[in-house]
Amino acid sequence: MTRIPRSHPRYRSLMIRERLVEGFKRGLVVPEGLIAHGRGEAFDYLLGEVSHPFALEAERATVAWLLTARRPVISVNGNYAALAAREIRGLAEATGAMVEVNLFYRTEERVKRIWRYLDEVGVPNLLPWDCEKTHIPGLESPRGITCRDGIASADFVLLAIEDGDRTEALVRAGKVVSAIDLNPFSRTAQTASITIVDEAIRATVNMERMARSMTREEALEARRSYDNLEVLKASFAAIFERLSHASKAGRPPAPSGGHEPLGSL
Repeated sequence: MTRIPRSHPRYRSLMIRERLVEGFKRGLVVPEGLIAHGRGEAFDYLLGEVSHPFALEAERATVAWLLTARRPVISVNGNYAALAAREIRGLAEATGAMVEVNLFYRTEERVKRIWRYLDEVGVPNLLPWDCEKTHIPGLESPRGITCRDGIASADFVLLAIEDGDRTEALVRAGKVVSAIDLNPFSRTAQTASITIVDEAIRATVNMERMARSMTREEALEARRSYDNLEVLKASFAAIFERLSHASKAGRPPAPSGGHEPLGSL
């Protein structure tokens, strides 16, 4: 990994890119995943690279479901594993949720590599890579292949860096779906029950912190009061405000009300 001094003004962004490059070299990330990351990073620029209040609200609702659902599952693809394996470990420890490797660009060898990496990091509740498989109804892509005791039987699924097809299919199947997606215009963001418009590492760090202090009563209230349409509206408004300010002042405003946890960077 390239040595990047912490004094570099783009230290965090560059370190995230290095994680993905290392993940690519290890066979965790596919070339298409690198392209997807660049698209998400562009939206993070528009959002000021912080967790906005609307993101924290969605993260709080997600934690509430992870703590109170009958059978919650965290779905992990190659990008999410390469970026946030240690943060996923913390969230799984704090919530007790199961963790399943699920891929669009799927080969059994790649599934095993990602599974072994998560296992090396110490991610708990990790469903076996060779679990009994079934298929998500109405989803023809390899991403429809899932563990019978995992996503297939879950009542709540947390997805990160996703495609819209599976989000739609899981919602149609009656599951509550939370999706981490920096692009609020995407089909994933528009289809999910809970849309976390935030960067994956920041979001996972935030959720672990929330999970370690949230009571059951707080979780049930967070579930009851959550409104995903309002969260999406707020994310659009934040992007519009920053673009509007930049068009008048020549620079975007400093983000307000957000914060930037670094995780294990």
